Amino acid sequence: MLEAVIRATEEIFPEAVFAVHLDHGDEETCYDCIDSGFYSSVMIDASHHSFEENIAITRRVVDRAHAKGISVEAELGQLGGVEEDIAVDEGNACLTNPAEAVEFIKRSGCDALAAAIGTSHGAYKFKGQQSLHFEVIEEIAKNVAAAGLPPTPIVMHGSSSVPKEEVRRINAAGGTLDPTACGVNEEEYLPAAKLGVTKINIDTGGRLVWTRVHREFFRDHPDQFDFRPPGKIFMDEYARFIAHKNGKLGSAGQLPAVRAALSKG
Repeated sequence: MLEAVIRATEEIFPEAVFAVHLDHGDEETCYDCIDSGFYSSVMIDASHHSFEENIAITRRVVDRAHAKGISVEAELGQLGGVEEDIAVDEGNACLTNPAEAVEFIKRSGCDALAAAIGTSHGAYKFKGQQSLHFEVIEEIAKNVAAAGLPPTPIVMHGSSSVPKEEVRRINAAGGTLDPTACGVNEEEYLPAAKLGVTKINIDTGGRLVWTRVHREFFRDHPDQFDFRPPGKIFMDEYARFIAHKNGKLGSAGQLPAVRAALSKG
């Protein structure tokens, strides 16, 4: 069903450039997506296994994916917080060990590495102020280069900024979110990208926009029950949200270069 929706959208908006990626898949789900012939990339998340088992599982997925020209993202280290059915308490969260990263990349054959560098899934990431561990990104890149490996793209999960204003407006419209919730400082996106982070996952921020739009709409229009009017408002608000993030990520205005690269491929 999802594939049909995406293919229909592609026909309606042929100028759009997009990829289809599986996030946080287990081994079986990765194989389903690889065999579908529809996905551009998959993420195998075996980070909750031992180091050796993580490598073995990732290697199997890589072999299956590369045979069909699909790239693989893998995870080393564990983020705290909750995303979908993945829950890791802060006591079990751990930063990626740069010394292990090279061995993991070399033996698993992964194309991109999701590294734990101080982010967390969900809306309740930090208490107070906390910065990303840039030294972990730098150390991974240095170790990869020293081993003679090509640069490995780093992926940053749990990177929503959890804007205070969104939380305030949601609560003013009847929500009860923790007003002390903090996310990743969006001013740290670009410095991270310049160090080798090429994919930054932002999801909670978009959910907050959705929640704010719908709570405010039904607060201001209590006689309404149709979900479509606030849905239209959300589409515009979400577009603005993404455009703003693109500016912070350093990806705004890069579409011509992307199109040129794709045409060569």
